[in-house]
Amino acid sequence: MATGNTLVTLYPADNEPPSSNYATLDTRNGHPVLDFDDTTAEAAVFSFVLPRTYANGGITVYVGSSATSATTGTIGWTVEIERVGTAQDTDSDSFATAATITAATVSGTSGIVTTSNVAITDGANIDSIAVGELCRIRVKRDVANDTATGDAELHFVEIKET
Repeated sequence: MATGNTLVTLYPADNEPPSSNYATLDTRNGHPVLDFDDTTAEAAVFSFVLPRTYANGGITVYVGSSATSATTGTIGWTVEIERVGTAQDTDSDSFATAATITAATVSGTSGIVTTSNVAITDGANIDSIAVGELCRIRVKRDVANDTATGDAELHFVEIKET
């Protein structure tokens, strides 16, 4: 479990959708969410600057989500980090290897937000990003390994120091 400071919190409206297979912006009782399909590995992409307070010890990525209608099954995610601009041309993507957030059981009440996470070590696993650099995180629903039917609703992504 991460014990460090929150580095950044990202919300549905911060999404920079990829050109295909993207999560769609929606609302649930006025709350913005991103809807991820249960059969296609849709993605959301978020840009941020790695804060200068980061101490180079790795990160833990938390994803807060709920099910649109499911009250049984599991929802899983993958996350990938990308260093932007300083080490690559911005005309191409170069995300690090995906880290898998183990599929978590959905609430028995549709709409209850469940938070799950994965720790990612510093270095190549986070594409060797450094403090003050622009980077991106890509979040995908892990449809190959989860079992909840219907959309998964992403409420937030939080990145903390490990």
